Amino acid sequence: MFYPIGTVKAVASKKKKSAQGAPAAARIAELRDLIAHHNQAYFGHDAPEISDADYDDLVRELAGLEADNPDLFSGESPTQTVGVAVVTTFAPVTHAMPMTSLDNAMDEDELRAWGERVAKGLDGASARYVCELKIDGLAISIRYENGELVQAATRGDGRVGEDVTGNIATIAAVPKKLIVKKGEVPAVLEVRGEVYMPIAAFEKLRAAKESENAERVAAGRKPEPVPANPRNAGAGSLRQKNPAVTAQRELSFWAYQVGDTRGVPQFDSHKDTLDYLASLGFPVNPAIVCVDAFAEVIEFCHRWRDSRDTLGYEIDGAVVKVDSLSQRELLGFTSRAPRWAIAFKFPPEERTTLLRDIQISVGRTGRVTPFAVLEPVFVGGSTVGMATLHNRAQVAAKDVRPGDTVVVRKAGDVIPEVVGPMLAKRPKNCKPWTFPDTCPCPLSTELVQVEGEADTRCIEPSCPYQRDQRIIYFASRGGMDIEGLGERTVFALSDAGFVDDAGDIYSLTEEQLLQIEGFGKISAQKLLAGIDASRHRPLPKLLTALGIKHLGPAASESLSFAFGTLDAIACASVDDLASIDGVGGVIAASIHSWFDKPANKRLVDKLRDAGVDFGNVERTTLPQVLVGKAVVVTGTLEGFSRDEAEAAIKQRGGKSPGSVSAKTFAVVVGAEPGASKLTKAEALGVPVLDETGFRTLLETGELPA
Repeated sequence: MFYPIGTVKAVASKKKKSAQGAPAAARIAELRDLIAHHNQAYFGHDAPEISDADYDDLVRELAGLEADNPDLFSGESPTQTVGVAVVTTFAPVTHAMPMTSLDNAMDEDELRAWGERVAKGLDGASARYVCELKIDGLAISIRYENGELVQAATRGDGRVGEDVTGNIATIAAVPKKLIVKKGEVPAVLEVRGEVYMPIAAFEKLRAAKESENAERVAAGRKPEPVPANPRNAGAGSLRQKNPAVTAQRELSFWAYQVGDTRGVPQFDSHKDTLDYLASLGFPVNPAIVCVDAFAEVIEFCHRWRDSRDTLGYEIDGAVVKVDSLSQRELLGFTSRAPRWAIAFKFPPEERTTLLRDIQISVGRTGRVTPFAVLEPVFVGGSTVGMATLHNRAQVAAKDVRPGDTVVVRKAGDVIPEVVGPMLAKRPKNCKPWTFPDTCPCPLSTELVQVEGEADTRCIEPSCPYQRDQRIIYFASRGGMDIEGLGERTVFALSDAGFVDDAGDIYSLTEEQLLQIEGFGKISAQKLLAGIDASRHRPLPKLLTALGIKHLGPAASESLSFAFGTLDAIACASVDDLASIDGVGGVIAASIHSWFDKPANKRLVDKLRDAGVDFGNVERTTLPQVLVGKAVVVTGTLEGFSRDEAEAAIKQRGGKSPGSVSAKTFAVVVGAEPGASKLTKAEALGVPVLDETGFRTLLETGELPA
């Protein structure tokens, strides 16, 4: 129902006859009223009176007439959902009233506990509740003055958001002018709601992106990122600098709250405000209901939890609000959220699909993991074609078999897993899957289940599958972060015989890379530059990249700080290693054993000969002023890279986690910080420092005055 850019002239030539026998001005006015009416019916009441094709014909006819009669063109026309000026920057907008977030209830017990707190806060008085769907989109504030849309802003950090007025104006569901009787136009009306991308629009966008990437790859160009889910795609679409791009993404909107107002009627309840918004032309979600008993609140949440996949848009929970505005005032707010509302979060999303096959993968430590090859299914925000089955015992316990219809679960970025089979749909000839006895690699080594462990392993160190995974891990972002050296490239280099371990990476030549499919001169030189840059990664990165069993980034940081060089770590005794905070006996024994193996000694020698930085012999003598203190860094600092800032904290005995909690000592904020971290810090009362304050903290260990 959107009118794409660049087609006005084409439509105009086809629709010139539509005005014959009637003045153009009269027909244009008629079409504008018709389209406004059908927008209200479609978006406001979810009750379209005409088909999409008929609606599109009306828009095309109007666009053609406007193109032929520019003197009759109006900024209020529905065709202006595309024809707006290009946005070059997103200016900050300070919200007249803060846009708070909601507390979450993760299960029914927590939801009931919130209900009990509400009853207590109202001294036992009964409450009426409004139950809404929690749309998985982007919160927006839209401001109208004297009935005209004047500004739209994202939530941002709750106090300051981004000015996205031009982009919001392209969304057909958002009224550009309020539908209100003369004399009843509010002086100020701030409407809050959720911008979202419908599932159908998302699937169309994703298919288009995948098609474009196929063409890019065929032409030897790098593919562009494909949006992972409707929420991310919607947020990215709303933040396009060119509103014409936003218009093509088919975004939509649900209104759910009023903010700053002047000259509006006085309301007693939230439901009254929603009815008022609907009367003005705003789309209000039809699933919203008012209930008197808390049991009905529970029923609403359970019903939509079980039927959310019937909607044309993504939801990730339900929102429950006290309806009475006077009771809301009595309940008030916490430091971050209203006490009169709660978000009931749905459990991880599940889908059913066909299990085509069960195969195994071999990791860098020899661990063998069974995984399911699935009929691709959209679940948890992405299309899933494979899912983990964890280990031999889990396959047996779940009794999943090739040919089964299985339940697949995926929550956010968590690895998809097979929950179990739907036995009622199991084919009669479906046979149990048997775990293989040998490694699928060319060596066909016997697989062993170590006593006391759930894992099955290939214990042959020369297994080519393990070799390839070790190299992939070495080059990964968590390791030496070698751009361009991904899984496929490692497999190709290994198959060609160019790499046998991670040390061989540094001996690669342009001539060798040009023999690998997909590599040209430019891409080969770019990879070699990335390899060369990795020689200077800090010691903790190198130590992590070696892939020593049980050794992760945190312990690598501690060891690097304590010993200074890779050689010192390699020569240290088990007791000396175990004495380091965060290491302990198991990790220490694993490190000592790894450096004692001849193959690993050869790898270390290759890395040394290649000029890889093994660390600094001179240990730091910086004062340990941040011992026991967690300092979070967000945004871009002028005097420090992100790694340098975190290293500066750790070198002084502190910790630099990736998230804010009540235990965080301070949050250092640079340019373009993460809004969630800043908002959480303010909600928890955690001190926020700029770069000058950060330098004071590094010097003294204390917060600046």
